[in-house]
Amino acid sequence: MIGIHVEARRKLLKGAYIAFDLAVLVSVMLLAGLFYVHVYGQHTVSRHPEKLVLQESGVVMASDGTVLRKIPLPGSGYRKLATLEEMPKRLVDTFLAVEDRRFYRHQGLDYQGIARALLNNTLHMRVSEGGSSITQQLARNLYLNRKQTLLRKLNEASIALALEKRLSKHDILEMYLNQIYMGEGQYGVKAAAEHYFGVTNLKELDVAQIASLAAIPKGPSIYHPGDDAGLSVERRNLVLGIMREQGLITQEEMAAAQRKEYRPPERAMERRIGASYIDAALEEASRLTGKSQTELLTGGYTIVTGMNASVQQALEETFSNPDLFPPDGKDQQVEAAMAIIDHRTGEIAALTGGRNPVRGGLNRATVDARQPGSAFKPIIDYGPALESGRFTPESLLPDRKASYGSYAPENLNGVYRGQVTMRTALQQSMNAPAVWLLSQVGISQATAFAAKLGIDLPKEDRNLSIALGGLHAGISPLKMAQAYSVFASGGVFREAHMVRRIQDSKGNVVYEYVPRERQAISPQTAERMTGMLRNVVTEGTGKKARLGRPVAGKTGTTQLDLPGVSRKANRDLWFVGYTSEWTAAVWMGFDRTDHNNYMTEGSGKAAALFAAVMRKAYKE
Repeated sequence: MIGIHVEARRKLLKGAYIAFDLAVLVSVMLLAGLFYVHVYGQHTVSRHPEKLVLQESGVVMASDGTVLRKIPLPGSGYRKLATLEEMPKRLVDTFLAVEDRRFYRHQGLDYQGIARALLNNTLHMRVSEGGSSITQQLARNLYLNRKQTLLRKLNEASIALALEKRLSKHDILEMYLNQIYMGEGQYGVKAAAEHYFGVTNLKELDVAQIASLAAIPKGPSIYHPGDDAGLSVERRNLVLGIMREQGLITQEEMAAAQRKEYRPPERAMERRIGASYIDAALEEASRLTGKSQTELLTGGYTIVTGMNASVQQALEETFSNPDLFPPDGKDQQVEAAMAIIDHRTGEIAALTGGRNPVRGGLNRATVDARQPGSAFKPIIDYGPALESGRFTPESLLPDRKASYGSYAPENLNGVYRGQVTMRTALQQSMNAPAVWLLSQVGISQATAFAAKLGIDLPKEDRNLSIALGGLHAGISPLKMAQAYSVFASGGVFREAHMVRRIQDSKGNVVYEYVPRERQAISPQTAERMTGMLRNVVTEGTGKKARLGRPVAGKTGTTQLDLPGVSRKANRDLWFVGYTSEWTAAVWMGFDRTDHNNYMTEGSGKAAALFAAVMRKAYKE
């Protein structure tokens, strides 16, 4: 008997020791868990302060208010921020009634809600409720993923507690209502109100709209107002019942809202045009404000440009016609770029950096990389000569072979007339008279004239080969259009620009273009140049640029000049010209010109493209 009692006592003691060990282990685990919950959230929030500054989508607009792009936020969608004070009290109270009624009575964790969710999930044998407070939802959305794991829930609770210590209830609720996903790529109640109802002033929301918005977070993909299954109406009516129960609306208001049918707003569709233009406008805006492009795109800025949406559309539609371009090479498509300036204001009306431009792609319209050929002659030869006062369009110039040290230019057709007027030399794009003219005016005076038109030539270009457009680094279509715009505007220089105005998220103007103009060259020089350039279009090399209105302009061609390749092979084709409203420059060529990729057509092809774009822009 004694042995039995001893054995029983030994087992009892062993069980007690095990129980004690388990109790100690559980206590240690609880303490570790409490320590983890306390430390993890504080550490996470402290390490990522940027998460507490919500990004806001930027908007790029054309001159007439057409929205060109609502810039999506990196990795997400579109968001517009609103303060809690900008939101109607009924909207805020409805979200609290639906999502977290004890928001102002807990410190981040709604223990009653958690207990209720545990009970209901147990009864239903599935996860049907989350029990997460608004602070927990914000913690999850800012810092975590949506995986339903115990660790994620623990982390969520820890971060929620940390947020409550760092932020006020006002700030947490405001951030939640701006951060919450509302379906169809919209984040926050302001973006959702604009997207689903066309309402930009949140205080204009009616009862049905408020209920519809508060219905979305439960299931953004199925409860947004635009769904086709009718689930959003059921959810909206459920929310209306909660609003009535909480005394937020009357029985009559609830009944009226339940009868209301959803009609999507007639929102203006974004015009998916101007990829190259937008890239260049953002670069300009960044330079003007000193802000990075990322700041501009995620800081809620609205950038109003000078784009003429109709002209941009005409430009891109014309560029989509392959018949207007030379044949492609063996392994490359022939490319093109064009810039159009409204020389009355200096605003860039339209621009494309290629035939199939994409955001972030090569912008051939703004890169100084192409030889302008004879299109440079008005800028560096004939313009400076007229401005000097020593020459007129009727001045006689020698047209004969001549050498200038080691430089011996030739006329392309090998024909020399002995003597021609300046008007004829430009009209027929003769080389010999152009080089002679530059030698007479002087390179210093000529380059100073070009600088007045916006073209600053480096020291490598201080030689006579610039007379025929042989530049060290090349030039862009935009700079060529800028230079010719001075001729078009009576000698007045107006800086080509895209950005008209920049506003921050509150509507404050942070930049606005202030017109500045200067008389760069004499009105007489501009008038005489325009007369000669009109001659080029009516009777000379630019005939294919003719329209049903006066056009002045000049063609330009640079030859390939590679051994074993036909002398007819060309590297660059240009036409730069203007009407009474717009100055435009067109370039054609290959990104990489070689034995397999070159053009045999002449600059008339560029002149014809100019005319095609302008006809569509003018709707001739």
